[in-house]
Amino acid sequence: MDLPIPDYWLPRPAMELDDATRLAFDELLKAAQGNAPINYTLAVPKWQFLCYAAEHGGLAMHGSGNANIAEFEPRQSNDLNEFGNRKAVYAAADGLWAMFFAIVDRDRFSGMSITNACIRLAHPTEGWVSEPRYVFSVSDKALPHAPWREGVVYLLPRTTFETQAPMSFGPFEVRIAQLASLEPVTPLARLQISPSDFPFLAQIRGHDDARLAEYAHALSTGAPWPQ
Repeated sequence: MDLPIPDYWLPRPAMELDDATRLAFDELLKAAQGNAPINYTLAVPKWQFLCYAAEHGGLAMHGSGNANIAEFEPRQSNDLNEFGNRKAVYAAADGLWAMFFAIVDRDRFSGMSITNACIRLAHPTEGWVSEPRYVFSVSDKALPHAPWREGVVYLLPRTTFETQAPMSFGPFEVRIAQLASLEPVTPLARLQISPSDFPFLAQIRGHDDARLAEYAHALSTGAPWPQ
């Protein structure tokens, strides 16, 4: 489907799951409890499992470099968007988006900023919803140094989470895969992630830290990527 958005929005890779894979995913989700690490031995890429868990398992996803989080406490965020600028536990309704936060090493590159998003476009009158589109970017000074790490994606119960309200974009509705919980959240399970597990590793962009507002404007209005 051709969408009226710039080509820096990356489409999710094809994800065609057979019955055996769905059954294997369901078994992993049934065993997800006690914040235990998931023993993932399937040949199917991990991002497909995480996307399935978010969309069919009713779970929220949180990527981190810390593999020892027993409970997520609400923390004040710093975001240009009102929804993302509260004291809350933030998570994603999309497994692939959460992986970005697991592999980006902001501890080793403490001054590095990131710009990222995950959206679906919907047409309320025609009744369709697009596949997800993504943007991933880090500070252009850090990008040549491959600022990646081993990380984890936590699978969280979605009970206390609220979804960011859609935005209008012409005749379309932009649905953003960001979730927020104002209450503490205890993880169900966690999955180890390597940079090589992230399918968009080679397509992560670089940006000028002094122009973050310009990039945010481009993402929210469908403008070209600032050059």
